Amino acid sequence: MAIAGSGLAELTCAWLLVGRGHRIRLAAPVPGAGVRRPLLLTGPTLELLRSVWGDGLLDDAWELTHRRVRWGTGARFARFAQAGRVVDGAVLAARMRERLEARPIPDAGGPVRWTVTAQAVDGTPPTHQTRGRRRLLTGTAPLRAGRDERTALLDTTSLGWIHLTPLGAGDCLVQAMVPGPAEDPTGLLTRLLAESAPGGDVLRRPPRTVAAIPAAPRLHPAPALPPTNESSSGRLTVGAGAIRYDPLSGTGTAQALRTAVLAAAVIDAEAGGTPAAALCGHYTARLRAAFAEHLSACAGLYGSAFAPAAWQDELDAAR
Repeated sequence: MAIAGSGLAELTCAWLLVGRGHRIRLAAPVPGAGVRRPLLLTGPTLELLRSVWGDGLLDDAWELTHRRVRWGTGARFARFAQAGRVVDGAVLAARMRERLEARPIPDAGGPVRWTVTAQAVDGTPPTHQTRGRRRLLTGTAPLRAGRDERTALLDTTSLGWIHLTPLGAGDCLVQAMVPGPAEDPTGLLTRLLAESAPGGDVLRRPPRTVAAIPAAPRLHPAPALPPTNESSSGRLTVGAGAIRYDPLSGTGTAQALRTAVLAAAVIDAEAGGTPAAALCGHYTARLRAAFAEHLSACAGLYGSAFAPAAWQDELDAAR
């Protein structure tokens, strides 16, 4: 098997395959993969990560204990206990790789039967089924002195939601979701923070540099292709290359890990004699079912909190 990438999903699939005695060929780390990428991991994601990789990967990650939420501009804030860890995705991937390379990895000599990747194998991006045009605005800003650094905050404004994730050491990850393209990300995020009373209360100033990232849910049109013959390998697309959730769900990392678990099961079952085509069909059907369920949840959540005028196109795309 060839693991053509070094993301969380690819490394998790490699970890599972090596644990089951499969021979793998692990790709070299991708240049630039060390860019900081803060991730907030909560209950289901933490449980899945621990069940697959064991303890120790997140020992020094910043710990959160609560979340404050106001969903809908007329609602009141509710504070509730929610354990979470904030981790740099690049650091987590590096630790996974270090742990993987510490195991005896059987050499995958000869023809490759399967390629596991989150990227386009031939360099041509697939035409994903994308539902919507919304953008995630993201940047970092300093917290006001004395503010709670163990509680994440989710608020809604007239245009979209905004999330503040303390990162420790007085820093905060600021994220906001808005419908459609964002021509002035920094100005728009500043406006959203001004509309959110807690946002202005918690931060010393808005982020100075803001990126606008496409964030609508998307699905790979053919995430699993079986080997056609002995010299042509099958392909299993995992992680965000296979399926991407709306960040509001908070389960994007968990879903990426689930694709890795399922891809490892496909390879294991095919090695045991189950037809590859049937397994690829099952993999594809599972992802499509998860995607449909996620779109239904998005339509319900956004429809309950925002005026149809701003979000109508996004709601229509989800429905």
